[in-house]
Amino acid sequence: MSAHSLSLERVPPRAKPLSPDDRRAALVTATVPLLVEHGRTVTTKQIADAAGIAEGTIFRVFDSKDDLVAAALDEALDLEPFISQLLEVDPDQPLGALLLEVVELFQHRFERVFTLMSRMGMLGPPKARRHMEAERERVATILQALAEPHRDLLRVPPAQLMHMVRLLTFSGTHPHISDGHPLTAADIVDTVLNGVLKTPTTTQDT
Repeated sequence: MSAHSLSLERVPPRAKPLSPDDRRAALVTATVPLLVEHGRTVTTKQIADAAGIAEGTIFRVFDSKDDLVAAALDEALDLEPFISQLLEVDPDQPLGALLLEVVELFQHRFERVFTLMSRMGMLGPPKARRHMEAERERVATILQALAEPHRDLLRVPPAQLMHMVRLLTFSGTHPHISDGHPLTAADIVDTVLNGVLKTPTTTQDT
C-alpha cells in the first residue's frame, strides 16, 4: 500500500451538510448569546465565527441580518424552555423550598431578558411575540398548581400567593426598579412568607 493511499485513509469523512432548517436553527442558537453581549451591533462575521461557518452561508437561509436577528429574538424570548423547568418543580416539597426554586428560575429568565432588551434598545417585546400573553396565562396556571398542595397554610388563595411572588421577583430583579440593588431569591421568599414586621417573640426580646 502506498503512502498516498495511507494518507487518504486518515482523512476523516466530510460532515453531512445541514438541512436549511437545521442550519437556520444552528445560526439562531449561535446568535442569541451574541445579541445579549453586543445587541444590534453584532456583525454577520461574529455570527459566522460563532457558528463555525463562512459568512456567506448565513444568506443561504436568511434574507438579511435583520431576519436572523428577529428569529434569534423570538428564540430568546420563547417561554417554552422556562415552562419546562417549572413543570419539573416538585409541588410536594416544603413551601419555602418550592418558592425559592421558583423565584430562582424566574430571576434567571428575567435577568437574561432584561439584559437582552437593554442591549437591543427595546422597550417591550417585538410584535411577533405579542402572543406571549397566552403563554403567561399558562405559566400562571402552572404556578397555581404548584402552590395548591399548600393551600391550608395560606391566608390567601394559591393563585394570589404566586402572583405576589411573581410581581416581587420581577420588580426586585429589574436593575432600574430595584435601583441597582436587586433582591436575592431568599429575600423575596422571606418577605412573601414572613413580611417585614418583627414577630411578638422578637419584639419582647428587644
